[in-house]
Amino acid sequence: MNQDTICALATANGIGAIGIIRVSGNQSFEIVNKIFEGKNLEKVDSHTVHYGFIKDEDETIDEVMISVFHAPKTFTTENSVEISFHGSPYIGKKILEALIKNGARMAKAGEFTMRAFMNGRIDLSQAESIADLIASENEASRKVALNQLKGGISNEISFLRNDLLNFTSLIELELDFAEEDVEFADRTALKSLLYKIEDKLNSLIESFQYGNAIKNGTAVAIIGKPNAGKSTLLNALLKEERAIVSNIAGTTRDTIEEILHIKGHAFRLIDTAGLRETADEIEAIGVKKAKEKVENAEILVYLIDSQSENLDEDFRLLLEIEREDLHIIVCLTKTDLDDKINSSHFLTNLIANLKNEFSLLSISAKENWNIQDLKNELSSYVEHLKSEEGNVVITNQRHYEALQKSLNSVKQVGEAVSSQITTELLAYELRNALEYLGEISGEFSNDEVLGNIFSKFCIGK
Repeated sequence: MNQDTICALATANGIGAIGIIRVSGNQSFEIVNKIFEGKNLEKVDSHTVHYGFIKDEDETIDEVMISVFHAPKTFTTENSVEISFHGSPYIGKKILEALIKNGARMAKAGEFTMRAFMNGRIDLSQAESIADLIASENEASRKVALNQLKGGISNEISFLRNDLLNFTSLIELELDFAEEDVEFADRTALKSLLYKIEDKLNSLIESFQYGNAIKNGTAVAIIGKPNAGKSTLLNALLKEERAIVSNIAGTTRDTIEEILHIKGHAFRLIDTAGLRETADEIEAIGVKKAKEKVENAEILVYLIDSQSENLDEDFRLLLEIEREDLHIIVCLTKTDLDDKINSSHFLTNLIANLKNEFSLLSISAKENWNIQDLKNELSSYVEHLKSEEGNVVITNQRHYEALQKSLNSVKQVGEAVSSQITTELLAYELRNALEYLGEISGEFSNDEVLGNIFSKFCIGK
């Protein structure tokens, strides 16, 4: 257990009704007692709150409420104190200075959570879920982070790992009796377990696409020729005048990005410059950036002006930017006016030309026709990414990479069993698989990995 006592502001910087300073460590009660005029904190019960004043020598800094938590029933499992003060940044700074003067030190980023991990209260995946919970900006990301905080991922992995560990122990036992040529581990049962583990790992890995959409939002590029109605659609989706709308083609020169929440999911809408050949240097840069945004998008909303008579360029552009993993929604715009496009003929041409599956909608952003249908289409895309197996969703890149390494390692164990390699080599492959599975919960981790993870936390958490 750490010997030094740490302190930090736990609430956001800036003026507020109250601010909270957290203190954790063996000397928490003793240090806070030195600056607290009220009850003796070393003699009060755990999980109690006490009124008094914070003083620095003879100067009264603020009127406060002190919450006391005795080890081990605290977040860090150490003695902890929370000081609630009037939410002035200056008062908070003065209290921290007084704590440091009396023996505490400022906490590093994520140090409270790191102590909780190091002291065995939470595992590494749960620690990371705390950061995700703090950063959650929609209902779906909140639910996933909370499930992970409850040990969702760890529970899934630990069951698999424990079964594999039992087999590894039997294989290791065979090494001790190598000269007697005995077999303790049933190879058929081991292969059956490996298939089970592979299925579970594949399921978790496949959930990452959905998890990434939940955590980071789904990138939606709104694309089309100039004056197809891209900016009007963006404004209709956001229900505000975010982009300039004009009858002059080429008004949008740069990309505009905004977040739209639909049914608890976040979508990163990207309004782009109209796609066309142009001699205007600034507009040409905008067109280039538009194509770059499409390359990083999961969904393409391609707008075609229903007043157009020649669609050759639209078909050419769609074929140029489509790719296998891009979900395409084609929208015929301005349908409040008289359509010049024969919809059935247009659809036949789309089917003949596009390799990807696509959706076709007729909309009028100006009159708000079928905009909800487009929102439903966006939401359905994310929902279809969700695995029907279990509630555990992978949202963390580190977990995803560890799962992929685990899967490759488990496959190698399977190949080793099938090829009847020596017990020594089989034991080696099993240890690798166990190590990769243990990386997720932090049973196997190095200081560099831990430092990188916790450095991304805010100070005071």
